[in-house]
Amino acid sequence: MSDTVNNKAEKASAASARRRVLSGMRPTGKLHLGNYVGALQNWVGLQNEYECFFFVADWHALTTDYADPSAVKTNSIEVATDWLAAGLDPERCVLFVQSHVPQHAELHLLFSMITPLGWLERVPSYKEQQVQLAEKSLGTYGFLGYPLLQAADILMYLADFVPVGQDQVAHVELTREVARRFNQFYWAPGKTRSGRVLRGPDVPEAKRVYVFPEPQPLLTPAAKLPGTDGRKMSKSYGNFINLSDPEPVVRQKLKTMVTDPARVRRNDPGEPDVCPVGDLHKIFSNQQTLAKVYEGCRTAGIGCIECKGWVADNVMAVLAPIQERRRPFEQNPKLAWDVLEAGSARARIVAQQTIEQAREAMNMSHLYQPPGGSK
Repeated sequence: MSDTVNNKAEKASAASARRRVLSGMRPTGKLHLGNYVGALQNWVGLQNEYECFFFVADWHALTTDYADPSAVKTNSIEVATDWLAAGLDPERCVLFVQSHVPQHAELHLLFSMITPLGWLERVPSYKEQQVQLAEKSLGTYGFLGYPLLQAADILMYLADFVPVGQDQVAHVELTREVARRFNQFYWAPGKTRSGRVLRGPDVPEAKRVYVFPEPQPLLTPAAKLPGTDGRKMSKSYGNFINLSDPEPVVRQKLKTMVTDPARVRRNDPGEPDVCPVGDLHKIFSNQQTLAKVYEGCRTAGIGCIECKGWVADNVMAVLAPIQERRRPFEQNPKLAWDVLEAGSARARIVAQQTIEQAREAMNMSHLYQPPGGSK
């Protein structure tokens, strides 16, 4: 056996031994610092420890933006470009497009047959987003059922963990309930010692083989990343800094950032712990710089412009290598699309195995199964 084949076999063996992680992002276009600090930076680390599946959630984008999906494909390429620029490696994780793995839709349909309506209505974000997005018509099944589609996304890959913030734990809990309910109704057929297949409700519990695990939330360390207006960084607020923003743009945006309201004049002392610029320093600056910020701000020894310049230096130290890795994909966007297509092909192999197991457990396999349980 050649060294190449040996290496591939070793990698496959190592991947199968690792526990599996699944997460995704909606294709909203270029990613910003909030996306990086809140999720993407964590994903880059996870790919070294787990078997990771990361997907562009283009079907999820339709739950709120169904009226005009014309930008979804372009935005998907932008998201993948930022993933690759940030350090996600398609040799170490699977990057794919949700809609390019149609098994997600079938599993979502199967789950919809057994999921009580009340489970979806009680998801906290259901009513919260209806208030936040009051200008949109969200009285659709797609919007109500998107947590169930999330459950299908996660369970399709038999994920052990889902990296989420505290506000998304309820979605993982719904996924666990859906897996539990499916396993309550259906299970893979067991076998006797003679090889006879056991089916139906009379199969002893010890002989049942359940299809879906109950995934656990993998809490992402929460970092408070304010936007330039002091609110949470968000595209909807227009207060964001993109990972791809050129250095002059980054510095200009940070120059306009709100600061501690107590510092009306240059010689007024301030408090970095209540200043949005101070919050950025806590994330991007080292301890030496932080010490200078605390000392200088509290004694009015430095002005806000100087303080913002320091944080801009440290933000650019993070962004510069990301932007360097981004350039080849900007010059040829098809490179990122090819990564997504290759990853989608890999994801379909895993998804097909899972959907076949689910069909078999429901006694709806596409294979002919004669009466009596023998094959």
